[in-house]
Amino acid sequence: MRNSDVLIIGAGPVGMTMALELARYGVKVRIVDQAAHRTDLSKALVVWSRTLELMDRAGIADKMVAAGYKVEAAHLSAADQTIGRLTFDGVESAYRFALMLPQSETERILEDSLAEIGIKVDREVELLNFNDKGDTVVATLRHGNGTEETTEAAWLIGCDGAHSTVRQRLGKEFAGTTSPIDWVLADVYLEGVPRIPEIHAIWHSDGVLVTFPIEATRYRIIADAGTVPDGEAQLPQPTLQDIRNILDKRYPGGVRATDAVWLSAFRISERKVADYRAGRVFLAGDAAHVHSPAGGQGMNTGMHDACNLAWKLALVVRGAAPDNLLNSYSEERSPIAAEVLKVTGRVTEMAMLDNKLAQEVRNHMAHLMLGLAPVRKFAANLVSEVTLGYAHSPLNAGHGDPAPGERAPISVDEPPVGTGDAPRFAVFGDADGMPAGFLQRYASVAEQKLRVPFAEDGLWVVRPDGYTGLAAKKGEWDSVARYFDAMVAEGKAR
Repeated sequence: MRNSDVLIIGAGPVGMTMALELARYGVKVRIVDQAAHRTDLSKALVVWSRTLELMDRAGIADKMVAAGYKVEAAHLSAADQTIGRLTFDGVESAYRFALMLPQSETERILEDSLAEIGIKVDREVELLNFNDKGDTVVATLRHGNGTEETTEAAWLIGCDGAHSTVRQRLGKEFAGTTSPIDWVLADVYLEGVPRIPEIHAIWHSDGVLVTFPIEATRYRIIADAGTVPDGEAQLPQPTLQDIRNILDKRYPGGVRATDAVWLSAFRISERKVADYRAGRVFLAGDAAHVHSPAGGQGMNTGMHDACNLAWKLALVVRGAAPDNLLNSYSEERSPIAAEVLKVTGRVTEMAMLDNKLAQEVRNHMAHLMLGLAPVRKFAANLVSEVTLGYAHSPLNAGHGDPAPGERAPISVDEPPVGTGDAPRFAVFGDADGMPAGFLQRYASVAEQKLRVPFAEDGLWVVRPDGYTGLAAKKGEWDSVARYFDAMVAEGKAR
């Protein structure tokens, strides 16, 4: 007998986002984690605009904003020379800022939100193994007291991080590389910061330094500490004095670290699995892809994984859509992770140039490019993730503006698509020519009220995660019917 519809392994931000999305859609979930407590460290820090839009559907974006620190600009310099400055006030979102929210706070908000709907994280529970039987998944769990448990779920999702047990048990290759360069990370209090709090990246001839304001005087610092010989162990944990030495050398102008909250050393891994699905088992977040920290994209990308899979899985669990809908999860999310890996990798490589002439050319070209307003706007929208979409999704149909696969425009006059207790597609169009009872025919997957079209001559279907699925001309209701017929279980509305 199944104990749950979905068993989620891992209760970090990705796992808890997955649980929250599924549970609010009425799916019976169980989420377990090997750790006794959620993290008390800041870890992943930046929550970007698109992530806040997705969290707004679950009603927690305001809680995150209230707990975080808004940063409205990013500054790039080489030593004491400004190369360029990005502001986020032009980002095409209601959230025109980078939200600095320590991972400990993100997890607190998610766990509290789960508790409000009756979901408790089962802690000190380790996944030992699982068996996909074709129509169910049987998993063996070990509790903190040493007892073992066998549990059964219709689906299993591995959100268990870069060292994922689920991925290892599936035998999936985690292809990629780990850089031989040591990096230091510190959350410290700073004195003497000469400008308003903003993200500040410094390309120094000695190395890279990036500072992220967490609150008025508390900052996250990331800096490289040099290449190590093959086979040499990773750097020990840095000291506060190590951080002070880096600041003295690379930061322009009298900044001093007065106290440390967290100090750590790491190396950058860039790895990814090819396919996020194996039968009834899925991977999400760091279990499927790990990135350079450049741009703070990793946690956000994983949370987007969760929002992508959850509505599809909820429709399948409810019997409203066929199983093959779930194939689109990997088909959509894998290219996104690949693109993030490419962009963040290139940014890191550019920042790490050690040839003086190459540095001068880089600085000059970056200054020219960031002097162009369209380039600054493009970069701000890119890093905020509002331009990400699914241009080559198998769920796309038709042509229009917004095009299939693009994030649909957001209206302040209507609730976000995907709110409510079941995943529903929204139809944006004029009722002229709509057959009688049309929306009722697709009640299992469609909202029962038309929304205002994006343009007078168009007709759109928007997915539960806010991306355009179908774009058609006004009155082409047969296109909408074909789209929904392909979505619902066995091609028949229920």
